[in-house]
Amino acid sequence: MKDAPKMNGAESLVQTLIDSGVDVCFTNPGTSEMHFVAALDHIPGMRSILALQEGVATGAADGYWRMAGKPASTLLHLGPGLANGLSNLHNAKKAGSAVVNIIGEHAESHIALDAPLTSDIEGIARPVSHWVRTSGSAEAVGKDAAEAVQASMVSPGQIASLILPSDTAWNEGGTVHAALPQPEPERFDESVLDGAAEALIGPDSLLLLGGGALTEENLRKAGQISAKTGCTLLSEWSNARLERGAGRVFVGKVPYPIDAALKVLEPFKRIVLIGARAPIGFFAYPGKPAELTRPDAEILTLASAAADLGSALDALVRATDASGTAPAHVADAALPDRPDGPITRDSLAALIARAIPENAIIVDESVTTGRAFFPVTKGAAPHTWLNNCGGSIGYGLPAAIGAAVACPDRKVMTLTGDGSAMYTVQALWTMAREALDITVLIFANQSYQILRGELTNVGVQNPGPRAIDMLSLDRPTLDWVQMAQSMGVAASRVTDCDGLEAAMDEGLAKPGPVLIEVAL
Repeated sequence: MKDAPKMNGAESLVQTLIDSGVDVCFTNPGTSEMHFVAALDHIPGMRSILALQEGVATGAADGYWRMAGKPASTLLHLGPGLANGLSNLHNAKKAGSAVVNIIGEHAESHIALDAPLTSDIEGIARPVSHWVRTSGSAEAVGKDAAEAVQASMVSPGQIASLILPSDTAWNEGGTVHAALPQPEPERFDESVLDGAAEALIGPDSLLLLGGGALTEENLRKAGQISAKTGCTLLSEWSNARLERGAGRVFVGKVPYPIDAALKVLEPFKRIVLIGARAPIGFFAYPGKPAELTRPDAEILTLASAAADLGSALDALVRATDASGTAPAHVADAALPDRPDGPITRDSLAALIARAIPENAIIVDESVTTGRAFFPVTKGAAPHTWLNNCGGSIGYGLPAAIGAAVACPDRKVMTLTGDGSAMYTVQALWTMAREALDITVLIFANQSYQILRGELTNVGVQNPGPRAIDMLSLDRPTLDWVQMAQSMGVAASRVTDCDGLEAAMDEGLAKPGPVLIEVAL
């Protein structure tokens, strides 16, 4: 009998990832990762997708998890490469996304020399990771990889960062490790179930949903509870994934602006949380509360985001005697009238609602422009809506890549401002290279518009030209058509409703990436 072929650590890593269900890698490799790259040549089963900046790779891994329900890996080059990806790892962590980072490191013998790229990789990784480990030998790499994948699958999803010194990658002795069992989610808090059911009775009660409570089936259960008890349904402001559209239970969101959120939440004396946190403001503001609920509100957490939220809602349906009740708040198939003339926030919302294809995925980073979108799109064709959950901008274009890779049979629409998109503009190149079916709308208001509003929110009155200049994106004006075309993406610029409608119809009708610059 022939001996089994020898395997180095990098080869055992790739094969273990594949055997553990991780078969997509968003990558920006360097010298220390070349043995991983070489392993991809002769080990079939891993789709490797190149990004021109690590924030694109990490953001794509976030979007992939949200739609595929299994983790992708990233391949990052040493500490600086990881650092470039931290912003979207922060967003992924806040979204409860599972990501397996593979981060190259110098060989042990080289670390002592303090070469230019030497850094504390574990220290960089730890704030955006739930699990961090450095492999100590080629023999350990396979086992470490299997445990990284298992750690990433802890509910609702975690960031696992495995650091691979280059000598552990090139040394022989690697062995493939079998996939490890997926961890079970937490149990919901059964001790508060009866209290939660009682607390939801009446119009001054709120059922606040987040995370996995926002699937189509779980929203149907929430609609039954609302119909039976009279409680209001809301979701958190930012949601990792929300199923919406005609025929589905519509749930509004806690508003982002603090004054609007305080007004919306003021009526509720009792709030039950399922997969959500008690509402707080994104920032502190002079003279305004950070906790957005009324001071005397009774807040009960039935299930955290890490719990089995379907089971929690099942139990709450039974506890409220809502099993035979038709769900409330089911959205009718209704589209707004077709607008014409110049593009405004309201006309933009109406045109997007009319354009959303059946079963589309909407990746939303339209922080200010998009505040009008949600109520207007409630009766659009059934679709999935993804938000930036961590607040670090530059999420939208990369997350669209991951969503499109996970669901090649579904149209992806990306809604983003020009300021946000500039953070990860390199994503356009990857969209073109992979021929991904993504239609990008860039809302070009030539400013960090959200920050102009924040000047007022923090009490700055009548800001002067220097302050305004730091929030403006002119001198020179960004040309999104030229940028997109230079990276292989078909692009056009529109200035009125007729032009936008025609551009969206054309972009959504053909495969591959298309960018539309919407002048505002």
